[in-house]
Amino acid sequence: MSILSLRTLSAAGALAVSALSASAQPVTAKPQPIPVLSIFPPLQANGSADDALASGRVVPGQYALAQAASKHWRIAFLFPHLKDPYWVGCAYGVMTEARRLGIAADILPATGYDDLDGQLRKMDEAIAAKYDAIVISPIGMTANNASIAKARAAGIPVFELANDSRSDDLTIKITTSLRGMGQEATRWVVQDAQERGLKSINIGLLPGPLGSGWVKGEVDGTRIAAHEAGITVNIIDIRYGDSDRAIQTRLATQMLVQHGKSLDYLIGCTGCAPAAVAPLKKLGLNEKVRVVAYDLTGEIAQLIRSKDIYAAADTKGVSQARVAVNAAVNMLEGHGKDTPHTILVKLGRVDQQNYTSYPFDTSISPDGYKALLSYHPERN
Repeated sequence: MSILSLRTLSAAGALAVSALSASAQPVTAKPQPIPVLSIFPPLQANGSADDALASGRVVPGQYALAQAASKHWRIAFLFPHLKDPYWVGCAYGVMTEARRLGIAADILPATGYDDLDGQLRKMDEAIAAKYDAIVISPIGMTANNASIAKARAAGIPVFELANDSRSDDLTIKITTSLRGMGQEATRWVVQDAQERGLKSINIGLLPGPLGSGWVKGEVDGTRIAAHEAGITVNIIDIRYGDSDRAIQTRLATQMLVQHGKSLDYLIGCTGCAPAAVAPLKKLGLNEKVRVVAYDLTGEIAQLIRSKDIYAAADTKGVSQARVAVNAAVNMLEGHGKDTPHTILVKLGRVDQQNYTSYPFDTSISPDGYKALLSYHPERN
């Protein structure tokens, strides 16, 4: 899957991100520390990352990335799919860090958010293969818990990346405030509406697949921001579905046919917001309904540049993946005694005002990058 060019992101050439292909040389430069919130006990039992943020001891800081590993540790990464640029960006973060640290990484994707059975099989395969560590992006908030416990019982530490769950058998959660991404996107909508002089707005949501932790976070965050807004915010429709483009195009079309004349804003996930652009134009609503994204990909960045999407929150998927790889390696190497329960990478937000100066390399894979499924130092 090719990601849209980042070289066009800044007319002034502010972004200089070099492409990494399957034939690229190992990365030797150490990336900069990543702004995070580290969360320590006491914590709510079986809680989400946002529950940890509310109940735990929160320590702001910078996550310093590790030195090269002492051995070729083998780590499996269980993604829900690789169908959209968000997960391609996470794959880029995983593989660049695997190269830099000199560890073996295998991405074992399911086929989508409707493929829980597939992800559970991938976990069984990873346990049977006796990986040194497993990093999972769970499809469900609780549906993966038994398989995570199974890996732990087999002596394999399990880390969480991006997607949240309510498992207490994880070694460390690495994600962002999923509720925060909903709040960030919706606060932009409210601010924009106020600047336009609107006293009341109607919004529709295309948050992604029902039951996924990040989707619940988006919707909860939107509800919180709507309640706190200085204007009336009416959520008039929410349509859930897999982030597959065809599915989201159909859902966007259905929403716009039913509510388009009364909608002011539409907020969607990384696979959802771009899918609304063509139906809006086809129905002649692109000048009326403003699209905002819950998260950032290369495609969404391009659509902000072209003014087809107005703004996006940013969970910094590349940075999350880098922290996850480093957290696993640090644990395997025996570094660090005071291990946090949860590490939240700090959110960003991009629109047309800060576009040319935004650090896209923390979020998006470079021009031409195609997701690699494996990196092994002894073979690559």
